[in-house]
Amino acid sequence: MAADSMEIDDSLYSRQRYVLGDSAMQQMAQSSVFLSGMAGLGVEIAKNIVLAGVKAVTLHDTKQCETKDLGCNFFIRQDDVLNHRKRVEAVHPRVAELNPYVHVDSSSFPLDLSTDLNFLRRYQCVILTEARLSLQKKVDEFCHSQQPPIRFIGCDTYGICARVFCDFGEHFEVSDPTGEEAKEIFIQNITLDDPGVVTCMDGRTHGLQTGQSILFREVNGMDQLNGTARQVTVLSPYSFAIGDTSGLQPYAHGGFFLLVKTPRTYSFETMEHQLCEPKVLTPDFSKPEAPLQIHAAMLALDDFQEEHNRLPNIGCCQDAEVLVRLTERAPLWPELARCLSRTAQGSLPPLAAAVGGMASQELLKALTGKFAPLQQWFYLDAIEVVKPLQSLSAEEFIPRGDRYDGLRACIGESMCLELHKLRVFMVGCGAIGCEMLKNLALLGVGLAQNSGQVCMSDPDLIEKSNLNRQFLFRPHHIQKPKSSTAADATLEINPEMEIDAHLNKVCPATESIYNDLFYSRLHLVVTALDNVEARRYVDSRSVSNQKALLDSGTMGTKGHTEVIVPNLTESYNSHRDPPEEEIPFCTLKSFPAIIEHTIQWARDKFESAFAHKPSIYNMFWETHSSAESVLQRMQRRESLEGAFQVVKLLSRRPSQWEHCITMARLKFDKYFKRKALQLLHSFPLDTRLKDGSLFWQSPKRPPSPIEFDLTDDLSQQAVSRILSEITIPEYRPAEKRIETDENVKKPDQMKLSVSSEEEREAIAQLEEAIAADHVTPERLRMSPLIFEKDDDANGHMDFVAAASSLRARMYAIEVADRLKTKRIAGKIIPAIATATAAVAGLVSLELVKVAGGYGFESFNNCFFNLAIPVVVLTEAAPVRKTQIREDISFSIWDRWVVCGHQDFTLSNFINAVREQYGIEPTMVVHGVKMLYVPVMPGHNKRLKLTMQKLIKPAVDRRYVDLTVSFAPESDGDEDLPGPPVRYYFTRDGDAPPDSLGL
Repeated sequence: MAADSMEIDDSLYSRQRYVLGDSAMQQMAQSSVFLSGMAGLGVEIAKNIVLAGVKAVTLHDTKQCETKDLGCNFFIRQDDVLNHRKRVEAVHPRVAELNPYVHVDSSSFPLDLSTDLNFLRRYQCVILTEARLSLQKKVDEFCHSQQPPIRFIGCDTYGICARVFCDFGEHFEVSDPTGEEAKEIFIQNITLDDPGVVTCMDGRTHGLQTGQSILFREVNGMDQLNGTARQVTVLSPYSFAIGDTSGLQPYAHGGFFLLVKTPRTYSFETMEHQLCEPKVLTPDFSKPEAPLQIHAAMLALDDFQEEHNRLPNIGCCQDAEVLVRLTERAPLWPELARCLSRTAQGSLPPLAAAVGGMASQELLKALTGKFAPLQQWFYLDAIEVVKPLQSLSAEEFIPRGDRYDGLRACIGESMCLELHKLRVFMVGCGAIGCEMLKNLALLGVGLAQNSGQVCMSDPDLIEKSNLNRQFLFRPHHIQKPKSSTAADATLEINPEMEIDAHLNKVCPATESIYNDLFYSRLHLVVTALDNVEARRYVDSRSVSNQKALLDSGTMGTKGHTEVIVPNLTESYNSHRDPPEEEIPFCTLKSFPAIIEHTIQWARDKFESAFAHKPSIYNMFWETHSSAESVLQRMQRRESLEGAFQVVKLLSRRPSQWEHCITMARLKFDKYFKRKALQLLHSFPLDTRLKDGSLFWQSPKRPPSPIEFDLTDDLSQQAVSRILSEITIPEYRPAEKRIETDENVKKPDQMKLSVSSEEEREAIAQLEEAIAADHVTPERLRMSPLIFEKDDDANGHMDFVAAASSLRARMYAIEVADRLKTKRIAGKIIPAIATATAAVAGLVSLELVKVAGGYGFESFNNCFFNLAIPVVVLTEAAPVRKTQIREDISFSIWDRWVVCGHQDFTLSNFINAVREQYGIEPTMVVHGVKMLYVPVMPGHNKRLKLTMQKLIKPAVDRRYVDLTVSFAPESDGDEDLPGPPVRYYFTRDGDAPPDSLGL
């Protein structure tokens, strides 16, 4: 983003624009930030805010690169340590290349209690890491006293504990506290009363809170409400009161309301005032006292540093007891103080990533006034990571002079070795994937010398829009594979790793690659995916192969993590999100009510005209290569699938630009004039239903025909810029424009072949085409288009935006701008680097627990929304057991095994299940095929058939998973479900116990 012109580079920032909005983006582009401390937390924040696109960042640090920095700072290399570079010198060029629009400079002057702070006046926000509390208080006091205030953020990570403090001044105005998009909710009724009660249409929930304001539009009868804002009092999820309506006209029908974004002012106190009575955010409601406990412990740590001019020594019991005594004035868990003392000199890279993401989002709020700020402290601990390790000897945590000293101080040498030995499969290498790879590198996961490995797969190529979040990629990587490029970048962070990069989509089609043998070699699966379907598939494969799975995802400022552990937790497929609401076909075709309907209609038209029909056309002529033979068969009245549609496309296919314009002009009248006239003819404006109500009432909108207008840009785009592409791809929309009426004849002034469903006319059209020599090989081939939303030169979004806007105008719907149209048409998921970093950090903490084989109570799932802000840590969902009989139960992780042979019959299978597991099968199903249902005719005869004959497996198939139901204990009860039964076709094909997970 160029700060001087305020133009936003959509090709880079498109996903982030949907999170922050253009106003906030432009404010960032005018803001300068001072960031001190270039250890793990500082470099995380630097990465995030430079990717976000502030105007300028000054990186400050006074320390020299050390070997232990390699384990927490992903922008420091071994060469920097050997050459005794300052950390800021090493980090500066690597941070700067993340975003060419951000000016990054560096500073290494001493910053202490004697420093003149007036230099900070040129910055809009100051953020300190690795700073003593006394210095933080002094800098905050200075920033708070300025007019306008300089926004201040203080961040610290000490071993297993982290904190964030915000002070944005006494009067900090926020334009949009939530960032949620205002949705149109249609009205069923408004009572004439005091107070008047509004009821939503079709049982839709309004999602409002008491005290919020809404704006009314298009209300009939009670017209006085239109354009006015009313404060609401929520009565139920479907209704709310809006004050006195008794003096208004009675409500007739229609109308909708929108939530009004109300600015809010927040007041902040200085750090000095907040130390005694802190306002804290509580992330874990099972430990509501934890934030204040950590607050007291970290204040005691600050006192320890002031008194001893150092942090507690690693593994020193005396220092730990000193810290415990320093906390005696506050009710504190001694265990927390001792853990903090032992790990204070250490670093947990995932904790720095999580807190760095959250602190970076607070910085963006400070600069933009977008989203509700943190008031005023946030604490996060990873005590569950170190609790099981307290019995280890002190030698486990002693530094060894390598890159893992900081990590070793927290989790010990044995746990470090477990991480080094891990064999991980990561599916996806986008934004979360890049962050995960960075965390894996810093943790030392999958080291070659320990026989560990990180295998990852992603079929995608790098695009420019990826560079805003996927920090391992640079402009020169565009159009290179994500996985191999990320692998190379990760090896720069940690050359000791073993990384195997694949370019495959992980799906049923690649199960020959990612087979059971592949999974048997793994310890852990990590998903870094952006769609539910892929998550469900990978989850099913992980459960089938008894492998732990770490899942995470983001949408804008929201994020979630889920840890899935064999025999301890439920799986991703155990819960089902509500299905995405689909737009009814009749709504799209004839009765659009909101802009989303017109955008989807335009998107469908693009798919039909430029992808589906050309593909059918090509497939037909690949099967029938000769037009003459097709004509002969049609003359003989032979049935040829798709022939009429293909002949119609052939007969209408233009041969020059003017013909393209003619066709486009006809299409314009068809879609935006004749369709409206036809609908109004069928349903005049005064049409009433059987109950006497008007047909045309909200949410139905009557259409208004649109006349083509040469002076209207929308008409120009719809006619001349796009519809020609399918027929003559060499004509690019930008090169042609309709200048006069000579090019655009009205439909009644011209003659164009019109198709008929009757065979006789189709034959005539094909005869005419052959006679005119219009069936050359070139004309029997079209070029289907794949919708690409991010290429402004291809005209795809031009068509969708113009067609959607014209249809919206036709139905009196407020037109969406191009940015919103692109998001909806392209199904773009809003994304920002801050949330991505936070979610990857949180799920990487769970990875350490999985590697250590921790118990169920140690694991956490998380949901957060950095906009509000809210962070909620919860226990993982415990695995559910289904009782079959009193002594027989199963969970999703259980699988029964039956091994057969070539002559093994269905009867043998049923007997084997009964003998091995003590229960009688009543039904056997393979996929969607019912192998055995006793009540089905002829199924009892199948008992004598071999399993091989019934299932007909592929030659290389060793086993199948069968769904088996069992007889109930009492007659009349329903059959009982059971676990999958894996049937091996031969005994020597049985898998080893490791791959079976038994």
